[in-house]
Amino acid sequence: MTDAADVLLFSYGTLRQPEVQLATFGRLLEGRDTAVVGFRLEWLTITDPAVIATSGSDRHPLLVPLADGAAPDAATGSVAGTVFRVTPAELDAADEYEVDDYVRVRVPLDTGEEAWVYVFAG
Repeated sequence: MTDAADVLLFSYGTLRQPEVQLATFGRLLEGRDTAVVGFRLEWLTITDPAVIATSGSDRHPLLVPLADGAAPDAATGSVAGTVFRVTPAELDAADEYEVDDYVRVRVPLDTGEEAWVYVFAG
């Protein structure tokens, strides 16, 4: 069940894992496939032991904006993922889960919607 106050959260990484959802939100999220445009993926080595224990890995994907002037294309400018409808409290819980290398911003999806997503903070 969703509420008018629910927000969209796009995930391209560990927030799609059932064990991470249960640990972070206390429930499994229902989502749908979509993509964010204007970004590329890199990888980050995580050092937070709690995050590593929850996700099962010290390597997490990292969404990085394309350089100014770079045209998005299928190979470099679109990152597939899942969009979830979450409550504001669950969005706060996601903030707590993500390490300081990530910052939450709103981005356009290929559906025309906007969603919150975690991108490289640097």
